[in-house]
Amino acid sequence: MKLNEANRARHSVHKSEHRQDKVAGVATILPILILCIVAVSCGTRSRVPATPVTDAIQARGTLLVGTTGDYRPLTYREAETGEYWGFGIDVAGEIAGSLGVSVSYVPTSWPTLSADVLNPEQFDLAIGGITITDARLATMDMSEGYLCNGKTILCRKEDTGKYKTIEDLNKPEVRVMVNPGGLNEQFARENLPDCRLIVHGKNEEIPAKVAGGEADVMITEITEAPWYVQNDTRLAAPLLDSPFTRGQIGVLMRKGQDDLLEKVNAKIREMKSSGRLRELHDKYGLIYGY
Repeated sequence: MKLNEANRARHSVHKSEHRQDKVAGVATILPILILCIVAVSCGTRSRVPATPVTDAIQARGTLLVGTTGDYRPLTYREAETGEYWGFGIDVAGEIAGSLGVSVSYVPTSWPTLSADVLNPEQFDLAIGGITITDARLATMDMSEGYLCNGKTILCRKEDTGKYKTIEDLNKPEVRVMVNPGGLNEQFARENLPDCRLIVHGKNEEIPAKVAGGEADVMITEITEAPWYVQNDTRLAAPLLDSPFTRGQIGVLMRKGQDDLLEKVNAKIREMKSSGRLRELHDKYGLIYGY
């Protein structure tokens, strides 16, 4: 009996020593694990670019802005001088000024716009008549809206009462002209399947072709139509106050440029509150709000 009690006592001692060894082992391993986690975390952070986009732009001294240069009065490039002008060009200048840099314009086109924006070698952001859409936001970032937009039409003045609805346009005898690759073409293909659709390569030439009888209607925007009506007495924009769609135009850029997006939005808000944005609307004869 005494022998069994002695054996049990020794066994209890051994179990106690084993538990102490396990605790000691955990205490030894735990600091090593913490050091490994910290090291991995630090290594991950070190792979993130340390220089924000705006720092790189300021170091370069120039904001690179992609623009189509074919969309009066938002962005237009004069063929003879190469100079850019327009509402969007003025906004780009304001953004560059807020960063303390100059601005340089890089040509792009509506068919290649998304690919050019996603290419970091092309430019920092794109501006002009770029409507904020869910499709664009799925792969890119856009600023807050700075200009109201919506699909409307240009037609000859004598046809002012002829085109009032989508049904009036969606007929085989109606020749509808659009520029390629943008939302104008997309709108026409989705909503006017029965019209005679004509895709013309140069957006800025379409109004004159409508006025000259080569097409009946141009699908355009409420931002573009007033300028052509004011500058060509042969044209009319009968649905200017009742566009088919409603939206906002903004600045387009690659994802991952959060600091630049923040500064662009801050400048747009400042231009709204100071009245500068309203001044630009008046300068170009654009609609301020719906």
